[in-house]
Amino acid sequence: MAGGRNTASSAAGRGPVTISFAGYNRAWAAWIASRLERHGLQVSMQRWDVIPGASIEQGLRDLLLSEGRVLVVLSEWYFRLGPRDPDEWNSALREVVPENSDRFAAVCVTAAALPSAAAALSAADLWGLGAVEAERRVLTRLGITPPRTSPSDTLIGLGGPRFPLEQPAVWGGVPRRNTRFTGREALLFGLHQELTSAEPGAGVATLHGLSGVGKTHIATEYVYRFGSEYDVVWWVRASERGTLREKLAGLAPALGLVTGREYGERLRAVRDALRRGDPYFRWLVVLDGADQPEEIHDLVPTGPGHVLITSQNREWGEHNSALIEVPVYDRDESVAFVRRRAPRLDLADADKLADALGDLALALDQNAGALNDSNMPVDEYIGMLRHGADVESGLKVAADFQMTYFTAFSILLNRLREDKPEAVDFLRLCVFFAPGPIPIRLLRDLPIRDVPEQLAGLMDDPLLWNSAVSKLAQWSVIQSDPPETDNEESVGTNEVIQMHRLVYQAVRADMPQEEQSLYSRVVRKLLAAADPGRPNDTRLWPRYAEIVPHLEASHALESTNPDIQLTVLNCLRYLYLSGEYRTAQRIAATAAETWPRLLEPSHPRLWDLAHHQANAIRATGDYETTEAIDRRAYEQLSRDRGDGDLLALRAGGGLAADLRALGRYDEALALSVRVRDGYQELVGGQDSRTLVAQNNIGLTLRLLGRYSDAFRLDQVTMEALRELLRDRHNWTLSSENSYAHDLRLLGRYEQATSVQERNAEIHRTVLGADNPQTLRAEHNLALCYQRGGDRPRAANLLARLLERCDRVLGDTDPLTVRVAATLSTFEREHGDLDRAREQGELVLARYRQQFGEGHPYSAGVLANHGLLLRAAGERQQSQIEVEDALVAMTRVVGENHPWSLGCALNVAAARNFSGDPESAVELSRITADKAAAGLGKEHPLTLSCRIALATDLRNLRKRQEADKVEEEALEALSRTLGPQHPHTISARSRSRPYWDFEPFSS
Repeated sequence: MAGGRNTASSAAGRGPVTISFAGYNRAWAAWIASRLERHGLQVSMQRWDVIPGASIEQGLRDLLLSEGRVLVVLSEWYFRLGPRDPDEWNSALREVVPENSDRFAAVCVTAAALPSAAAALSAADLWGLGAVEAERRVLTRLGITPPRTSPSDTLIGLGGPRFPLEQPAVWGGVPRRNTRFTGREALLFGLHQELTSAEPGAGVATLHGLSGVGKTHIATEYVYRFGSEYDVVWWVRASERGTLREKLAGLAPALGLVTGREYGERLRAVRDALRRGDPYFRWLVVLDGADQPEEIHDLVPTGPGHVLITSQNREWGEHNSALIEVPVYDRDESVAFVRRRAPRLDLADADKLADALGDLALALDQNAGALNDSNMPVDEYIGMLRHGADVESGLKVAADFQMTYFTAFSILLNRLREDKPEAVDFLRLCVFFAPGPIPIRLLRDLPIRDVPEQLAGLMDDPLLWNSAVSKLAQWSVIQSDPPETDNEESVGTNEVIQMHRLVYQAVRADMPQEEQSLYSRVVRKLLAAADPGRPNDTRLWPRYAEIVPHLEASHALESTNPDIQLTVLNCLRYLYLSGEYRTAQRIAATAAETWPRLLEPSHPRLWDLAHHQANAIRATGDYETTEAIDRRAYEQLSRDRGDGDLLALRAGGGLAADLRALGRYDEALALSVRVRDGYQELVGGQDSRTLVAQNNIGLTLRLLGRYSDAFRLDQVTMEALRELLRDRHNWTLSSENSYAHDLRLLGRYEQATSVQERNAEIHRTVLGADNPQTLRAEHNLALCYQRGGDRPRAANLLARLLERCDRVLGDTDPLTVRVAATLSTFEREHGDLDRAREQGELVLARYRQQFGEGHPYSAGVLANHGLLLRAAGERQQSQIEVEDALVAMTRVVGENHPWSLGCALNVAAARNFSGDPESAVELSRITADKAAAGLGKEHPLTLSCRIALATDLRNLRKRQEADKVEEEALEALSRTLGPQHPHTISARSRSRPYWDFEPFSS
């Protein structure tokens, strides 16, 4: 004993030890920790869990953040997590371990091959050893002299964990360990905490969830991970009361109990022994498949040990059991499991399969097994799954669960049909909604007169309805969750339900075709009844968000019912306004294939569909496609109905938007004026359609460089919309954004910022922070800050805005590209030149690909790129680009457009820098005169041209004229922008002015 104390004292001086282990090897880690603590070391256990995408090398370095040494428990499971390529492991181990060899130690608990670089850990091999020798090797690897101990101390110690290779004294019925078990780490930890923290007699926990979700495998893994903490582990199939009684009674001989022959007597003796904890205090009884708690709850053992139940039935919560819900796999877990089950699948294919099967463990196991045994391409197999093909015969069925998941669901449905037929009726209704949340409100809105006979009783009787829902929730067939929003007025319910996608398939497969038609028709009527009919009202958007996911699943896009078709159109309008452009395009494309077969060629709803489809496509920048759609609609409607018809006017407005986007501004203006005048004649000047058309005229005037005209018209439009629709309507907010844009373009930066700050705030409140209209408003605000000289706020807003646009809309969306163009010019002048160039070149490439080189935006961003090159010192190429930009811009918008004048300002600077001051003076003088005539003598662009002219005159030694021009321009800048504005300060310091192109929203 003295040797043991000396060793403990010596070990304590060596500092703490952190044991790093894979969850699969927890029993080894716990045993090693108990041995080290017995010898006086301070030990902490840390489960190795590098999240997908994280660096293994960084994970290893993170282990070194703990104090003292790190003892790694090596097995193939330590290296499987991820799963990761062996080369990545070898690289990380070679990078981290050798330079920290004094900190790392390892033991090996497997006979399997490990990555070659693991040899650097110099692991002590524990596999196949007895407890005494294993303990000696652990201590020796850590530099501790092993004491003399008795075998019994090492095996059991003082109630600590058992040596992992030693089974508990009593072990019965436990399934073999699943060597492909994946994930569930947090759930296993929570289960262990639940049981070990329970009071004596209350250690009962139920794993409940849908059939096939993996409850039994989790219970099995729990037994193997934590079995060393128990003296008795007894596994019982508990689907029938008689079987449970017999199997529990079978524990009597294993416990050494002397009883009579009758198993009833043995059962009483077992329950009494477990209750007293005699002869074993630490026991675990697993009741697997206990789906009928009302029949067997009285047989659940009590006492100091633990009971683990697996069940589809959450009613165990009514019988003093803690409920632990088992969800489907996380996607990362699904992918890792599929790749272990089917090694021929790569990450992308595994992800596709997991998505198709809804991450359900049993379905993943059986389908991945089938795929691994075949050469069928994964996409082809998934296509078969999605189209309901019969794949059951090819599924790989495990020896311990010899039925397919199709059969498991059929058994469940038969049980429900016998117990609560109304619950099956409810399920049949639900499967014609889409997988995902289904608001209860949608299911209850249909007037009873429109409900078929077999559903009338269910939907008209709240008690029967609630009973059916409760029964499905009890059996984990559905989940009932609170809503995601707190806006009760918008949502109108406090509950949503969800079902797994494979339950959908099973229920549909169980329905005759005539019943499928009947139930899907009811769901379509429910969706139409839920349509509030006002998609422009942002307060009702949560209602439409509930309806949209179910349009395709219910076959609403194939319906001939006018009410349902109107609901589809309203949903398309909502999707466009809320920024869900891709979803709108998909739904519109599907309807565009179907509706022409259902409606007459000239039916107004076909034109409505074309209008919404074009809006969604235009929003993502495919302007040539939308021009073709809108031109066909406008020309045919004008020919058939006259160009003063409301449908023709709407099509004309869409075509004008296409022309604006394509840079054909004069055509767009003429058509926009015709549309506005037509609306004015038909519905009056104060109708919202007339005012929106008038807003579009202002937008076109702005693109034409007629900023004052745009300002006057936009002000009138904004005031009229405020009067008609009030301040917080999205059309009013859009008009106010245009008005602030006009103020900024006129150089009235302070006023523009004041208006736009309020506008952006209301946008965020009414539409939400990520709505595209809100993002446009914030882009305008960032430009107001930039032009007004508030560079820190501009920088902060622009950086965040680009990230949000990229995340919400994608990197090729027109708004994202515009924000990137703005950020590039800002970074060039005030930030990171390399980042500015990267963004600028992406924008230039995008516009050239989208529009070609003859579009104003292509010319404008080419001018910006020329300035980037000048800042980078590439002056010769810079001059070539700004000269080309001036030629292109003048050709497409004319020489007097502000954009052309801005390009000329940059060209004059390039000519000056290249040693051609005469040409620079001539161009600067002409440009300044044109700017004064078109924009006014005190417009910022005019004054920049005057400052540039003074610089050029000074280079020609015309100092007197240069000083006079400069003095007048500086006085005007101080008067209009203020003496401390960055533009004024820059001009006063005689820094050469430049012009940045800003792509407008069209």
